[in-house]
Amino acid sequence: MSVFTNPAYRAPEHAAAYVTAILDLLGDREPNAVLRETPSALRRAIAGMSPSQLRQPERAGKWSIVQVLQHLADSEIVWAWRVRQILAQDRPPLTGYDQDRWAERLQYDQSDPSDALDLFDVVRRANLRLVDRASPDDLQRVGVHVERGEESLAHLLRLNAGHDLLHLRQIERVRQAVG
Repeated sequence: MSVFTNPAYRAPEHAAAYVTAILDLLGDREPNAVLRETPSALRRAIAGMSPSQLRQPERAGKWSIVQVLQHLADSEIVWAWRVRQILAQDRPPLTGYDQDRWAERLQYDQSDPSDALDLFDVVRRANLRLVDRASPDDLQRVGVHVERGEESLAHLLRLNAGHDLLHLRQIERVRQAVG
């Protein structure tokens, strides 16, 4: 099982490895630059693909590009909630979620790719406006993630940017497999 797989029953034991792997993807890149670039990078990554290609997983048991796009949109909503909690509350609890369960129960395979991209774009812009207004002290405010413990807003910026890069790589891999 990949370090990037996050089933609910294994999340606590894989949290540290997941964080390390995500941050390694980001490396020394500026997280805000990655976060700003992702919406257009996603559109470029799927340009010219047919609806059937967007819905075809790279192999059985893996996500299609449509499912990845909907995951990114929903993850951005989760991140929006976490950012707001951290900025507005003192040490709020941050819940985790099982991305595969969300994909199944929220029927990501039935998502419209344009709608998922539009939702991602709107929520990302709103999140970046909040982050842009955050003071250096605000960026050090923390929430307490149920699986990963204390996480500052600055740390979550880096995690979210690495998460973007992970899924951009995944989209490229799926595109090559179904192309």
